[in-house]
Amino acid sequence: MESYRPGMVPQDPLTQHNALGARDHRRMQSSLGLVSTLSFPVIVSTADAMLKSSGVTLIGFEKTGSGHCTAIVRGATAEVRIAVQAGVEHAKREGQLLSSLVIPRPFPNLEVIFPIGSHLLDEASQPHRPRHSSHAVGLLETRGFPAVVGAADAMLKSADIELTGYETIGAGLCTVIFRGRVAEVAMALQVGMAEAQRIGELVAVTIVTRPLEDLERALPFASCSIEEQPQPLRLPISVKETEKELVELPDLRKLSSPKDL
Repeated sequence: MESYRPGMVPQDPLTQHNALGARDHRRMQSSLGLVSTLSFPVIVSTADAMLKSSGVTLIGFEKTGSGHCTAIVRGATAEVRIAVQAGVEHAKREGQLLSSLVIPRPFPNLEVIFPIGSHLLDEASQPHRPRHSSHAVGLLETRGFPAVVGAADAMLKSADIELTGYETIGAGLCTVIFRGRVAEVAMALQVGMAEAQRIGELVAVTIVTRPLEDLERALPFASCSIEEQPQPLRLPISVKETEKELVELPDLRKLSSPKDL
């Protein structure tokens, strides 16, 4: 005979076993993919290529210093292998590939210790259609903080873009992140590249058109943004009244009555 604590709802052992079994089954069917590069703009564009090549979920970016960045994705083993292959090919074209890895069925203890997003397992396993954004994301990386600040200022003054954040990954590498329409982002990058080269060292630039939601959630985002405040209505200090024009009315006594007609 079972006894229960007051206020506690007893759990059906069969239901609990089925829930744990389903979670373990999803974990057994899930794999991890990792691709590492030497530049933050390159790892962002690499992650974009991985997401658009197969049905994987971007867990995030891991930055380990000295400019090393890793994109981590999760999904079915076949999808992860396709995504990692696409990421490797993209990073090779950029000349910044460091390493790559596919881990089928990662052990639970591995997920507890390493930041590989075990808490996103349930969300990643749910079928959903990733939505594309209508704008573009631009990234410009320099070696040295003054160059990235100067480039960001020049870009904001040259095009209709919004600065959303920045990232530092060690070895003096700093990346500014902004968004806007594709044409505006491309124009801003041209100005920013020239200004960064004038001040210091330009390392890398990239444009991500129509980024997926997973990618945007993984990027750093400023906690506040400048919004245009409504301007007060300015009233004139002195109001000059116009002179009223007098209208002369006719003399009613001189008007003829209907009887006289």
